[in-house]
Amino acid sequence: MENQMVEGAMIAPKSSFKFPQPPVFKTVEEERVHRKQRLAAAFRLFSKFGFDEGVAGHITARDPERTDCFWVNPFGMDFSQIKVSDLILVNDKGEVVEGEHPVNGAAFAIHSSVHAARPDCIAAAHAHSMNGKSWSALGRLLDPITQDSCAFYEDHSLFDDFTGVVLDTSEGRRIADALGNCKAVILRNHGLLTVGKSVDEAAWWFITMERTCQAQLLATAAGEPHLISHENAKLTSTQVGSNMAGWFQFQPLFDRITKEQPDLFD
Repeated sequence: MENQMVEGAMIAPKSSFKFPQPPVFKTVEEERVHRKQRLAAAFRLFSKFGFDEGVAGHITARDPERTDCFWVNPFGMDFSQIKVSDLILVNDKGEVVEGEHPVNGAAFAIHSSVHAARPDCIAAAHAHSMNGKSWSALGRLLDPITQDSCAFYEDHSLFDDFTGVVLDTSEGRRIADALGNCKAVILRNHGLLTVGKSVDEAAWWFITMERTCQAQLLATAAGEPHLISHENAKLTSTQVGSNMAGWFQFQPLFDRITKEQPDLFD
């Protein structure tokens, strides 16, 4: 087995310490509960970090058994109040098949298309966070100006259009096309969207991308940032931008929010 790289540290699998690994599930029921718990925790973190904007924003997780369905937040419920029991299951027709709340039309239009186009991804996250939407107004990709920004080097795209609130699945398909095989897409005049092979990963990419937007806005306001070279940016992307790195970075945040707000498991 090869060594693993996480945040620049070489982790030898045969080391004396036990390095955290993504869980393996015995049943789909067990995996479903896990995904829903991580989803509820992600919403609480998004609220804590100020990513909510009224009723805008959504994070979704594909159901492990009914793979044409995804779990999502109820329309009109504040991120800070979402519990596992509040999550709703929506099918590929936009129908709520489990839960007692309505679905956000934009959430269905965007996420149904993204999940259909990216069967490799379990989760997708989108919100109208302040720095993300501010950067999106510039209609350009992020530059490799920090170690953290290299997670997105040659691995994010731009949806260079805006036609109002996304309520039609045809617009969702255009966003999915723009995303391509990347981990993130900047929606011009709108905000950010990230995906991952776990809820943990998709949520972390959104959190760190929002901060990366903030860093570039601050740096460019102060002067002309020095760009990391292509060679070093590519190397760093393998160290901080892998699926494992995305999953691992979320773990201390999950521990933090579940200790602070254990009611999210209700």
